[in-house]
Amino acid sequence: METNYPSTGTETTGLHRDTSPGTGGAGSTTGMGGKALRMREELSNLKSDLDALMSHASTLNENELREARDRILARVSSMRYAARGFAEQAGRQFSQGRDITADYVRDKPLQSVAIAAGVGLLVGTILRRS
Repeated sequence: METNYPSTGTETTGLHRDTSPGTGGAGSTTGMGGKALRMREELSNLKSDLDALMSHASTLNENELREARDRILARVSSMRYAARGFAEQAGRQFSQGRDITADYVRDKPLQSVAIAAGVGLLVGTILRRS
């Protein structure tokens, strides 16, 4: 899972290659938690790649630097696209939860008031103990 960029000396810069299918690697795991974990891993790999590139930048020629920059920019763009999708999905889930809650409150107003009072009492008790 590493791509070696040739240098002018005997060293090589080990950069991670983006092997995830689809959009930015976030679609390879199901569920929001899995996508968040995958995105964290991708960000960690990108940071490692940037650190490796910076430490070996002085030994690379202009074409090798341009190639490394283009690969990293492509990964950043892919991750940005995946992050937008992640944010849109989270927004849809939030809206769905809000709509379900509003429907419940409309259907059962007295129960909703009792639940809200109970939650308020619980939060007040917890905060008083702190």
